Amino acid sequence: MAEKKQVPLRLSAKLYDQIAAWAEDDFRSINGQIEYLLSECVRQRKKDGKYVGEDIDKPFDIDIR
Repeated sequence: MAEKKQVPLRLSAKLYDQIAAWAEDDFRSINGQIEYLLSECVRQRKKDGKYVGEDIDKPFDIDIR
């Protein structure tokens, strides 16, 4: 298996809590959940051939601050 890179990441407490809850629902660690989400975004980008989604300027339904 290829060596994994370590990347410092700063998240708001609220976003961290939401990712932690999601990770628990999916039986993953928080680190594993973040890696999964990033992998899915990269996979989707490759599939669509786009850098960002078409709805990039639409507001989110959740407050992550």
